[in-house]
Amino acid sequence: MKKSAIILIMLGIACAGYAQDAQSAAAEAAKALLGAPAEQAPAPTKPNYWTSFIKCDLGFNQTGLWNWAAGGYNTLTLNAGIDANANYAKNLMAWTNRLQLNYGFLWSADKANLLQKSTDRIYLESKYAYRTSATSKWNYTASFDFRSQFTDSYDTYVQKNPEDPKSPWTGTLRSGLFSPAYTNVALGIEWKPTAWFNVNIAPVSGGIIFVLNESLRPNYGMKPRNPADLTQGYNPALFQFGAQVKINAKASLNDKFTYDTQLVLFTDYLNKPFVYNRVNWDNNFAWLVTKFFKVSINTWLIYDPIVSINGVLSKVQFKEFFAMSFTYTIQNKK
Repeated sequence: MKKSAIILIMLGIACAGYAQDAQSAAAEAAKALLGAPAEQAPAPTKPNYWTSFIKCDLGFNQTGLWNWAAGGYNTLTLNAGIDANANYAKNLMAWTNRLQLNYGFLWSADKANLLQKSTDRIYLESKYAYRTSATSKWNYTASFDFRSQFTDSYDTYVQKNPEDPKSPWTGTLRSGLFSPAYTNVALGIEWKPTAWFNVNIAPVSGGIIFVLNESLRPNYGMKPRNPADLTQGYNPALFQFGAQVKINAKASLNDKFTYDTQLVLFTDYLNKPFVYNRVNWDNNFAWLVTKFFKVSINTWLIYDPIVSINGVLSKVQFKEFFAMSFTYTIQNKK
């Protein structure tokens, strides 16, 4: 009995000591909590008004023949392209920018030491738009675009010395860097009912056609310095002022097949308005076979009554380009 009482007394003392320790620990914890600084709320994320992406394409084709009875030539084709977009949108204002660069060449064993250009294009487009109201589908717009190419283009190639396989090639020059180059500034209004379709009407549109190469100026409508004496050459630039209509549309199916088109109509107030007209119609069909492999067809249709080929006015020009290429996109979303 005495032993049980002693044990109970000892347990009571131990429980009291434990309770006191627990009470002290709880008091210290409460004190620490009360003295701790309040948790800071995370800083608000700054809004990002920019969206951008860069699409890179690289296509390659090669044909190799060895002891081939049917004949032919070893060939190599390489083409590359960049489609870069940077767009800014805030409240009623939007600023869109697009740069397209394409270059390709063909090498064939029958024309050693010669790279024949297959595609060459520089196209820059920038547009500022301001919506007439928060719910409106109409925008006031100011836009700028530029078209040219990187290097000289030739046709009807001939060798300077046909008896020497390594002899350099020469040909008829067709175009070059800034020969020609088209610039245009347009002020107008845009109807944009959906994100994939818009029509821009610019009754005030002015631009300059540059042809830096003296020998090419007559081919692109440059006016002579002295009409009575053509030996004095031609002006390097031609100013045009008129009206422009630009239509853009883009459609996609399951993010695999896309169609992108742009139609630009221009008439010159200074040169037979509504009689002299220039048309540029670009089309791009693309099929994303796999994540990094694409098949595409590009077409370009140009109607320009002042451009001549071999001294003959050639109003209609058409180009088609088919490519199977590796594609990669770097994208930055909001």
